Amino acid sequence: MATTPRWEPRRLSAVKVELPEGVTPGGTRGRILLGGLQLFAELGFHGTSIRDLGSAAGINSATLYAHYPSKEHILAELVLLGHQAMHERLQQAVLDAPAGPAEQLRALVTAHVYVHTDFPLLALVANAELHALSPAQAAPSLALREQTQQLALGVVQRGIDAGVFQVPDAYLATAAVSAMGVRVASWFGPDQPYRREQIAQSYADFALRVVGATSPASTSPASTSPADKER
Repeated sequence: MATTPRWEPRRLSAVKVELPEGVTPGGTRGRILLGGLQLFAELGFHGTSIRDLGSAAGINSATLYAHYPSKEHILAELVLLGHQAMHERLQQAVLDAPAGPAEQLRALVTAHVYVHTDFPLLALVANAELHALSPAQAAPSLALREQTQQLALGVVQRGIDAGVFQVPDAYLATAAVSAMGVRVASWFGPDQPYRREQIAQSYADFALRVVGATSPASTSPASTSPADKER
């Protein structure tokens, strides 16, 4: 029997502080971003001071201001990086998946879960701290978020139109599926008993049930539980 995941104080300290490949600036600017990522994830934007950020990057406050005009600019860059990673992965997942809505939804959910398991700190900050940004600073990330939502909504709506999905409201179904994946970043880590592949596969199965999928793609032989295999 799998151990039930539990929230432990400061469990985020067990998660690696990293950003998607190729996006971390070099030198001091990169250290500031990574330090900000850890601090914003653990303490929140308002709980993190400029002095905290400078200390995490090994610099003083004056040097930090030479790279970022304000604490908000650091958060805005991290939030945007999170939304860019999400949009790029989900967009590619749809392009790579077979044409059927069920297959595309499975690919979308898998990619969505992987962003939250591969970069849980970034996902937490991008989602939980977006509200702390001013409208101008949040605008680029909100635009990407809208594009990503429309991408997922389009897949669900195509499934409904084709009679593959049986759900009365495409938007609410899409929102429910998205919410499942977002929560993964709050508890996933090396201290948990589930592998990212297990989570993604199970969540894809759950998503297809949410939309009332009637296609054969709504079930996966690999998702059979150990108890089922013994029958």
